[in-house]
Amino acid sequence: MKQLNYLYIGDNYLTGKISSSLGNLTNLVDITLDNNSFHGNIPEELRRLTNLKRLQIGHCGGITGSIPVSLSNMSSLRIMDLESNSLDGPVRLQFGTMPLLISLLLPGNRLTGGLDFLASLSNCRALDFVEVSANELDGILPNTVGENSFGTIPLEITTLEGLQRLTLSSNGIYGSIPNELGRLRNLKQLYLDSNSLSGSIPDSIGNIIGLDQLTLSANRLSSTIPESVWGLTRLLYLNLSQNLLSGFLPSALWNIKDLNTFDVSRNRLSGNLPSPPKYLEINTLYLSNNSFAGHIPESFGDLFNLEGLDLSCNNLSGFIPESLVNLQHLSILNLSFNILEGKVPNVGAFMNVNIVSLEGKAALCGAPRFGFPSCNITDSTVSNSWRHLLRYILPAIASTGILVLCFCILLGLRRRRAKNPTPSSTLSPTKHRLTPYYELVRATDNFREINLLGRGAFGSVYRGLLDDGLLVAIKVLNMQIDGASRSFDAECRALRMVCHRNLVRIISTCSNLDFKALVLQFMPNGSIERWLYSHNYSLSLLQRINIAIDVASATEYLHHHHSHVVLHCDLKPTNILLDEEMVAHVSDFGIAKLLSGDNRSVTSASTPGTIGYIAPEYASTGRVSTRGDVYSFGILLLEIFTRKKPIDPMFTGESNLRRWVNDAYPAGLFDIVDCNLLRDEDGNERPRSDLISLQTCLSSIMELGIICSSDSPRERLAMKDVVPRLRKIKMEYLSVY
Repeated sequence: MKQLNYLYIGDNYLTGKISSSLGNLTNLVDITLDNNSFHGNIPEELRRLTNLKRLQIGHCGGITGSIPVSLSNMSSLRIMDLESNSLDGPVRLQFGTMPLLISLLLPGNRLTGGLDFLASLSNCRALDFVEVSANELDGILPNTVGENSFGTIPLEITTLEGLQRLTLSSNGIYGSIPNELGRLRNLKQLYLDSNSLSGSIPDSIGNIIGLDQLTLSANRLSSTIPESVWGLTRLLYLNLSQNLLSGFLPSALWNIKDLNTFDVSRNRLSGNLPSPPKYLEINTLYLSNNSFAGHIPESFGDLFNLEGLDLSCNNLSGFIPESLVNLQHLSILNLSFNILEGKVPNVGAFMNVNIVSLEGKAALCGAPRFGFPSCNITDSTVSNSWRHLLRYILPAIASTGILVLCFCILLGLRRRRAKNPTPSSTLSPTKHRLTPYYELVRATDNFREINLLGRGAFGSVYRGLLDDGLLVAIKVLNMQIDGASRSFDAECRALRMVCHRNLVRIISTCSNLDFKALVLQFMPNGSIERWLYSHNYSLSLLQRINIAIDVASATEYLHHHHSHVVLHCDLKPTNILLDEEMVAHVSDFGIAKLLSGDNRSVTSASTPGTIGYIAPEYASTGRVSTRGDVYSFGILLLEIFTRKKPIDPMFTGESNLRRWVNDAYPAGLFDIVDCNLLRDEDGNERPRSDLISLQTCLSSIMELGIICSSDSPRERLAMKDVVPRLRKIKMEYLSVY
C-alpha cells in the first residue's frame, strides 16, 4: 500500500518482530505501534520514512538493541516515542536534522553513555517536551539545553498586524508586556496567563478594540488597571486575577455590556464596588481576596444571568442585599470573610447551604443552617423593615401596571401573527444560521487530513475557518454508515434545545440529501482522553476536580433543568472537550434520548454508549435512564483520578474498575490513583502534610465515584445531588491550600 499515510495498530496483542518492509511505505506520515508485544531491533529500513511526523513504538517491552542512527534522516519528525522498551547503548541520533521535533520520549529503557546528544536539541526550536528518565545515562547536562527556555515577549510579534490570536500561556516568560502590543489591531484573543510578567498593563492595549478575550492572570503585574481596558467594549472574557494590581474599579467597567466573565480576584484592589446597570448578561463575577470596602451594591440583584458571585476575603460591610434572592441561576455565592451584619435572606439561593458560603466572624443572624443565631426583632427594626418593604412595593405596583399593558400589546400581536403565520426555524429558538456546503469546503481546505481532529462512530471532525473568520469544529457525517442520519437528527434535536456553559455549542448546520454536517464551537485543548493518556500533557488535581464539576453541572442541567429530560447516553473521556481556559464541555449527542412528561426512562433499540461506561441494568432491561448517565459519570470520575480505562486489560473475569477502586478504598488509595497526583508541579514527592490533605480529598472523590457507579440504579445519587458534593470537596481542598 504505497500511498498509505497513517498506520495505527497500537494497543493490541501483536507479537513478533517489526517488519523491515514498513520502510517501503515512504508516504507514511504517522506510524503508531505502541502497547504491543513486539521484540527484536528497530529496523534500519525505517530511515526511508522521510515524510514521517510521528513515530510511536513505546511500551512494547521486548524491543532491544540500540536506536538506529539512521533514524536521523526523518527530517519531518515531530514526535518520537520509544518509551518503556529494552533499548540499550548510547544515543547517537543527530537531532539537528529534525528541526520540527516537538516531543522526545526515551524513558524506561537501558540506554547508556553520556548526555551529549541533548546538545543537538538546541536546533529544535519547537521542542516542548523531553524525557529520558529511568535509563543508565550519566554525565552532566550540556549548557545548550538552556537555549530552549523562554525569555521576554519578542517585539517581532508586534509586527504581525494580521494576527488574530496570541497564546503564550504557561511558559517562563518574564519582563514587561511590551507597549508595542497595541499595534496588533486585529487581535481577538490574547492569553499571557501563568507566566512571570511584571510591570504595568500597557495603556496601548486599549487600541486592540476588537479584543473579545483577554487573560493576564497568574503573573506579577502591578500598578493600576489602565482606563483604556474599560474601552474594550467587545470583551466577553476578562481575567486579571492573581496579580499585584491596585487602585479601584470604576463605573466604566460596566461599559463592557457583553462581558460574560470578569475575574480580578487575588489582587490589591480597593474602594467601593461600582453599581452595575440593569440587564447586563454577565455570568461570573469574581472579586475575592482584595480590599474592597463599603456596601454590596443592591443592583447586583439585577444581574439575572449570574451563575457565580465571589466577594469573599474583602472588607465589605453593611447588610446582605435582599435583591440577591432574585439570582435564580446561582451555583456559587461566596460572601465569606467580610464584616457583614444583619439578617441573612431566607429565600432563593440562600436556602441552599451548598451554594452559599458565609464563613468568618460576621455579625449575621437568622440563618441557623449556616450556624448563625436567630435575629432579635425590635420596634425600630420593624419600622425599618416597613420602609425597606415600601421601597419594593411601590415600584412593584407600577411595574405590574406596565406588565399588564405589555401583555395586552403582546396578545394583540399574537392574534395578528395567527392570521399571518411566518415559517419558523427548524433548527433552534436561537435561530442558528445555515452554512452553505462550499463554505465548509473552503473552511477545511476541501476536508484535508491536516485539518482532521478525529474520527467517531458516524463520521469525522475537522478544524475549519469560516468566511467570517470564526474558528470552528465541523462534524461531517458519513452517510454510508447505517444510523448516521439518525445520529445527525438526534444531535440537532438535543443541541437546539439546550444551552449551558459546559455543553459544546452548536453554531450552524449544513444538510442536504447526501451531505450532513454540524458546525460546533471549537475546543482548542482537545479531549480529556488526550490529557489523561498522552505523555505530553498532565492534569493537576484541581484541574481534574474542575473538570468533574463541569461535566456534572452539564449533566445536572440535562436531567433537572429543562422541560424535556435529556439523556446523553455516552459520557466518556473522548466526549469531554476542553476550551482554551481548560473548562470542560460535554459533546457528542449523537445517541442522546429525549424524555417528556413523567417518563424517567426509555427503551433503546441500539446499544446506548460505549462498553465499560454502559450501566449494567441495560443488559437485563434494555432501558436507559438518568441513572444510566450517573453510572457513566461515576466510571468517568474514577477514570479521571486513577488514569485507568474501564476496559484496561488488567480487568479480567469478575474484576472491573469500580471493584478495583472499592477494594483499595480508603486505606490503599495511593496505590491506585494516578501517580502524577502524588508529585508536585516540579515532579518531586509531595511532603507528608500535603499527602494527608490529598488523601482526604481523593477519598471523598473516590467514595462519590463508587456510589455513582453502583450496580443498583437505586443506590446511585441524582446529578442534582452530585454537583454540590463535588463543589464541597473543592472548597475543602482549597481551604487547606
